[in-house]
Amino acid sequence: MRIAIAVFAACLALGALPGSSALAAASDAAPKPGSLRETGPTVDNLTRDQKIDALLDTLKTAKDDSVATQAEVSLAALWMESGSPTVDLMMEWTLAAMKAKNYPLALDYLDRILTLRPDYAEGWNTRATVYFLSDDFGHAVVDIKEVLRLEPRHFGALSGLGAILREVGKEKEALAVFQQALAVDPHLDAVKKAIDDLESKGVAGRDL
Repeated sequence: MRIAIAVFAACLALGALPGSSALAAASDAAPKPGSLRETGPTVDNLTRDQKIDALLDTLKTAKDDSVATQAEVSLAALWMESGSPTVDLMMEWTLAAMKAKNYPLALDYLDRILTLRPDYAEGWNTRATVYFLSDDFGHAVVDIKEVLRLEPRHFGALSGLGAILREVGKEKEALAVFQQALAVDPHLDAVKKAIDDLESKGVAGRDL
């Protein structure tokens, strides 16, 4: 994977798992709200949901890595946008707190964000990431499930869920989730490697 479509996806791109020192660097790779709006393919006269659909379709059909990268960047921008200037500002504060490893402060901001916008999938995803960075896998999984309820195709959240399941020894479930993520975005190199590693150990995926 070449960009951080979400903080969890960045963790995988860095080859990090919970407990690794590299994991904390993932928050640096998260896109700032509104910072990527001019990057990647643009489609005029479409709604936000239609743009997301079009970009996800592009990921499934793209043969050129640069095209896939542009689609991932544009998806990152669309998913990060909350539609609220207040929430966008608080997300910037959140990411700054994460960079400083001040996770209690980040959680405080995220709790406020999700009170204001409970339908904001990236808010749930970012809070799951803070829990992930704090080794609180239980709360992370709860928030990931909320992300996937709001956006089942969020392959960053799927990748993160797979990483947690693998870390806690649920390798069959992890393989199944990684396969779901790869079905959405076939360009997730780190997920491909995770699948190869699990399958080389004789792990067979199963339905969740």
